[in-house]
Order: sequence, then C-alpha cells, then structure tokens
Amino acid sequence: MPVGEFRNDQARDRFHAVHQELMDRLWPPESVPSDVDTGFGTTRVHRLGGGAGDGVPFVLLPGSGGPSLMWHAYVRRLAASRPVIAVDPVGEPGPSVQTRAIDSGADWSRWLGEVLSGLGVRQAHLVGTSYGGWVALCHSLHAPESVASLSLFDPGGFGEVSRGFIVWMIAGGLTTFTPRPVRHALARTLRNVTLRDDDAVRLVKATFGFRRRHILPTPLTDGDLARITAPTLLVVGGHSQLYDAREVAARVTAHMPHAVAEIVPGAAHDLVMWEPGERADRVVRFASGAVRPGPGAGGGGGLVD
Repeated sequence: MPVGEFRNDQARDRFHAVHQELMDRLWPPESVPSDVDTGFGTTRVHRLGGGAGDGVPFVLLPGSGGPSLMWHAYVRRLAASRPVIAVDPVGEPGPSVQTRAIDSGADWSRWLGEVLSGLGVRQAHLVGTSYGGWVALCHSLHAPESVASLSLFDPGGFGEVSRGFIVWMIAGGLTTFTPRPVRHALARTLRNVTLRDDDAVRLVKATFGFRRRHILPTPLTDGDLARITAPTLLVVGGHSQLYDAREVAARVTAHMPHAVAEIVPGAAHDLVMWEPGERADRVVRFASGAVRPGPGAGGGGGLVD
C-alpha cells in the first residue's frame, strides 16, 4: 500500500506556505515543535503548557486531512490545566513525512505508541476528532495502560462510512471554491460550520494537493467497546452526517461502562469547530475527574442531550 504524499513540489510548497502563515498567526508562539522518528515515518509534534495538574498531558489527534493546526482554538485553554502535545499524524497533509503504510488500527496504535515513547510520555489523555478519534480508540484497545482518558468528538469507528457522509464531504470541498458570501450562505444548508471559517477554508483548499492513502476506520464491535477501560467522554453532533447520534450514544452507554455520551443538538460532524471554548472546557473538566477503574470495576455510562 502506498504512503501519503504531495502530488508534486508545487503542491507541497503551496500547502506549507499557507500552513506556516496560519501557524504564525493562530498558534501560540510559546509552543515548541519537534520531530519524532517512528517505524512509519517522522512525526511532528508541538508541545506547550507546563507542569500544571498531575503532569499527564493532553495528546491531540486531528481528523482526516487536517494537521494539528485545527486545534488552535483549544490549545491555550487546555494548556492552562496540563501539558499539551498536538500531533501531526503521518500520511496527512502537514510537516510529518510518512515512509511506511499503516494498514490497520493496530498499526495506528503502534505509531502513536512510538510517538509517545519517543517523547518520554508513559500515559496521556487522548483527545481526538473524526479519524483521530478512531485512532485514539484503537490505541486504547491495544495499549490500555497508556491511556488516562479519552475525549472524542464525533469519532470514526462506530459504523461503516456512509454514502451520505461522503457526499457531505465532497459538497463541502466543492463549496470552498465558491465566493465567500455564497460559501457562508451554504454553510447553513450543508450543516458545515467550517465553511464560515475563512482560515480553515484556506487550509482545506491547500490540502487538495495531497494524496491521502489511509485505510477507512474499521467499525468497533460491542466486544471491543466493552474492553475499553479508560474513562471516556463521547461527544456527538445531533446532526452528524456520519452517524445517528442517539443510536451511537445509546450503544456507548450500553457497552462502555466507563463512558459518558453527550449530544450537541445543533452540531454536525464538524462539531469540534462549534463553540471550541466550551468544548475545550468540557475536556478539561472531564480529564480532571477521570479516574481509571481498578480490575473488575463496574460503572455506568450516561447520555446527556
């Protein structure tokens, strides 16, 4: 299986020019970037925040096609409570460079484990959205001792990717090329708040020069969900194009004894872009109260509208 790469040098240069300009303007200047070598390629990470709290960091995993920059509205609030490590996954448009294909959820867990080990991180609070949420779930299954908690925004892994979701993605991509007033107007029709964020749209358009070759998220079984022992916050958009929000929340409540499921009524799949300050504060509160259960511990999930 081939690896993700830019189509040509011009596409790479175009993306990095937009990405760097937005990083300089939107990302906290106190952040420290570094590269971690893994068996799947070199991974860029951005670290900020000090020794607040118990020192166990937040590790941020973006969605498909998005670099860590997508978390720019979150990082300062998160870093006020504990260290933050924002990761640019290999095989995605960004400064990381993939050298080996990732063929399974186990491979994704191996990659993430190598990143954390290279940073000297033994345990982390994983925060992921969409594809990044699926990666976090996979890591919790394959390396449960390394996950202090999971905070997931409309994550992959709860069913097959539907035709409706693919149509929504294509429609959103095409809309980025319409005039700004048209794009802003269509954001409501398409239930895609990202289309109102002019900076995000610039970055999305720059990613079209990248060939992304990752596998689709494989659905987790009920047995898989029952094996996840990390305290888990699942936040689903009430109008998610990926799933039926109530069905997913009910399934999580039934099969994940250490999870709480919440539905954001007005949000769609890109709910990570909805009221990011409120979302960030919810993650901070959840991580602060997260206590891993002991062997044989029970518990009960919950569903909140």
